[in-house]
Amino acid sequence: MKSLTEHLWFEVPDRRGYINITGTIEGLVRKSGVKEGLCLVNAMHITAAVFINDNEGGLLHDYEVWLEKLAPHEPTTQYHHNQTGEDNADAHLKRQIMGREVVVAITNGKLDFGPWWQTTQTSARQDYWGVGLRRGITLVASMTQ
Repeated sequence: MKSLTEHLWFEVPDRRGYINITGTIEGLVRKSGVKEGLCLVNAMHITAAVFINDNEGGLLHDYEVWLEKLAPHEPTTQYHHNQTGEDNADAHLKRQIMGREVVVAITNGKLDFGPWWQTTQTSARQDYWGVGLRRGITLVASMTQ
């Protein structure tokens, strides 16, 4: 069975950010040589998410507004988790909503996306806490030998 595992690092300059990593994932699928199989993309940071959707600025703004309504960052005292000295409880909740991983079929050596996915996030990574480097993992695996 063919497979490839890569650990990817992303720098998020702000508290929250969206990074379109579709091209990176497509490159790893090509590198793997897998023609038919699955591609798992997993955010390996506890306050980061991976999701598939349209990469359109208005939608990303809508996510920001919606998530902040569901789990507002402030006041930070509203969360018991923040009594540990951190201020990222909202980030943990937002990550649960957006998801930690995606699995995409590989067909004929390419990610098998729906109509709008081809120019959008395979896994637009959303980082909810802190600034700096965040790790993600991509696993590409063949279902045949």
